[in-house]
Amino acid sequence: MSVTAEGAVHIFGVRHLSPGGAKHLLDYLQEVKPTAVLIEGPADATAEMRHLTHAATQPPVAILAFTDDLPVRTVLWPFAAYSPEYQAMKWAQEHDALAAFIDLPADVTLGLQELRLQQEVKEQVDEQEGAQRAGEQDKPQEQVQGSEQQDKPEDQEPQLAKKRSLTEDAVAKTEADKSGEHSIYSRIAELAGEHDYDMYWERNYEHNLNAGAYQEAILAFSAQMRELSEASERRYERREYAYNAVREAYMRRQINATIAAGHAPHKIVVVCGAYHASALVDLTDAMTDTELKALPRRSAKLTLMPYSYYKLSSMSGYGAGNNAPNYYEMMWHRMSTDTLDELSEYYLSMVARGMRDTGTHRSTAEVIEAVRLAEALAALHGGSAPTLRDLRDAAQTLLGRGELSVVADTLARVDVGTSIGSLADGVSQTPIQDDLNRLLKRLKLDKYKTAVATDVALDLRENRRVSTEEAAFLDLNRSFLLHRLNLIGITLAKLQPSGQDRATWAEHWIMQWSPEVEIQVVESTLLGETVEVAAAHVLQQKLDGCGTIAEASDLIRTACECGMLAQMEAARQTLQQLAADSRDVVQIAAAARDLSTIISYGDIRRVDTSPLIPLLEQLFTRACLFLLDCSGCNDEAANAMCTAMNEMNSVALDHHEHVDDPLWLRELQHLAERDDRNPRLSGFACAILMERNAITVEQCSTEVARRLSPGVPADLGAGWFEGLSQRNRYALLSRMSLWEQLSSYIQSLDDNEFVRALVFLRRAFSTFSPREKTMIAELLGELWGVHAEAAAEVLTGELKEDEVKMIDELNDFDFEDF
Repeated sequence: MSVTAEGAVHIFGVRHLSPGGAKHLLDYLQEVKPTAVLIEGPADATAEMRHLTHAATQPPVAILAFTDDLPVRTVLWPFAAYSPEYQAMKWAQEHDALAAFIDLPADVTLGLQELRLQQEVKEQVDEQEGAQRAGEQDKPQEQVQGSEQQDKPEDQEPQLAKKRSLTEDAVAKTEADKSGEHSIYSRIAELAGEHDYDMYWERNYEHNLNAGAYQEAILAFSAQMRELSEASERRYERREYAYNAVREAYMRRQINATIAAGHAPHKIVVVCGAYHASALVDLTDAMTDTELKALPRRSAKLTLMPYSYYKLSSMSGYGAGNNAPNYYEMMWHRMSTDTLDELSEYYLSMVARGMRDTGTHRSTAEVIEAVRLAEALAALHGGSAPTLRDLRDAAQTLLGRGELSVVADTLARVDVGTSIGSLADGVSQTPIQDDLNRLLKRLKLDKYKTAVATDVALDLRENRRVSTEEAAFLDLNRSFLLHRLNLIGITLAKLQPSGQDRATWAEHWIMQWSPEVEIQVVESTLLGETVEVAAAHVLQQKLDGCGTIAEASDLIRTACECGMLAQMEAARQTLQQLAADSRDVVQIAAAARDLSTIISYGDIRRVDTSPLIPLLEQLFTRACLFLLDCSGCNDEAANAMCTAMNEMNSVALDHHEHVDDPLWLRELQHLAERDDRNPRLSGFACAILMERNAITVEQCSTEVARRLSPGVPADLGAGWFEGLSQRNRYALLSRMSLWEQLSSYIQSLDDNEFVRALVFLRRAFSTFSPREKTMIAELLGELWGVHAEAAAEVLTGELKEDEVKMIDELNDFDFEDF
């Protein structure tokens, strides 16, 4: 029965995701049979209603508005099957009634959002600066003068940094203010004697199936809630009240426009949030043309997107979501019988079934007892049926046998669910959404568009067992798409280690869809209308800001992985320009390694890598020529240089037909012979030469005798041996003469030098395998006349604190002095 005066517009307040509200609203619409159904929602999205009510649309879905310039701002209006607004749209479609959204247009909502954020930040910054000025006034005069002197031009940067810090603090305080412990909804729950607002709402509104009672209760609730918010002293709630006043003035304007269009007031039903219900009863204070024109706006676009129950559950708060969307869907389906008598049985049976599926058996008798307990808990609170909290408490007590951990995972699945909505093909999509959906379908990846994380293993090699080229390179094209999505910031898939050593043909991805992914897709519209165009735009931006060899080589690899040849060539040219002036062997070697990998396996990705070969030759030659210069470094930098030398040697072996391998070996020989370079690097160079058979046994023995002769400081002798031992372990272990020489060298050291030598030797032996360490201990034990265990303790024990300090001091050692 209508509660409005004869001839007045019917106002029906709801909670935005309320099965009870949807049921009562449908009953009310059948009673009133309006010619116009006006719904709280963005007025410029009315045209999208036909897509929302399309037969192929499966909720949950959402309207998404986004700004078409930077910074990107978004706002969402989600709908579940049990949303009163969604059911109102469907009723209007089925009964040929006008349906329209009447809230502020999306561009105004986004404009106000921007304005509110700016105001909040400004207020907080002003407040903090005011507090600081007040503090300055309490300081002694000389301290105040000192503060004033810091505002000189040369000190502007610290002052700007200080301002930025204040702004960041203000934003944090604003967010904390919004989510304060004592919001209006928590105060309502407290006054009602309920645990939380959701429990209050469910017991008093969702369970109230009496005809007409819901609407009357909502109007009373609305009036009382507005009194609470009007009396609030909290800045955020005052600002929220003002924002809602603007929205309500606009909604009154839209209602009046509908009446002016010829609809009788008593044939209009307005569906709005409960908070707004009492405010829309009086239509006299509507927004004027002047007021509408003065509202801030940000240019925006609208689209529809699939949504998920998981996302709805993560959005707490009255207007945004609920904690258990799957549970409320169960409630919605059972409301068709005008009773909730079977909801408890169904819910707890689902929990028991979920536990059984994971290997925890519970009997029917335990389910029955859980139902009885839930009903008893509801009766204690004066409720007509158990709330979700009552059901969860019963499940924990009877099915979990008192332990929440036993039932927690199952409760989460039953409460939230895994439902994801869907839209008809091509429905109200941005161009890049259409392109992505088309690509997912063509590449047979659309089945992975679920909220459940799914493994996708790709083999990039040609499949010769199929008849078409597209099928033969299906996984390769999938790889191109997933790499492009990662490049433009769409996190639909995450690359994992393939589990195959050096298997560049294998990729392992984890794919998982979420509403956040859909938003990322929409936001990338600013980058281009297709995935490929957007990826090309991002690559070009990165190239424009590229300033190092490492960045440029990484972009070549990225372009190759994305299958974007034009951008790969642009990155090659950028790297060539940067390399022409570089003397950083570490960066040059890393870039050469990347190019080597691309050249070696480019055919798997069907990429012409021949233009990269001259660049690889150039990088390799420069690294060779500057090897000696960069080897005069401290011990810490020697770690990166060892890695670079490893990379260079691998490139020389893999591409000996393209790079100057003889030059590389000559430069290694020069480094191995030099006494004024880092000794570890000289030893490492000698190890590579031994491995490559580029020096004879006699030459090696001579160098060992020279480096490990009595009188050579421990820093140089033991440091050189550390470098030598980093490669070709078994060749070293087989040379008894080497260990005899090392033993003689150690015995020649005085006590202080011996301690310093142990630092290097222990660090060297720490990288050996247990089997290798045992062999070394046996060799040295035999030479020293001690047990192998004693030798092992000396050489492989943990470094002491003073030894670690000694290593740190060596990092500043200047080998140019020798």
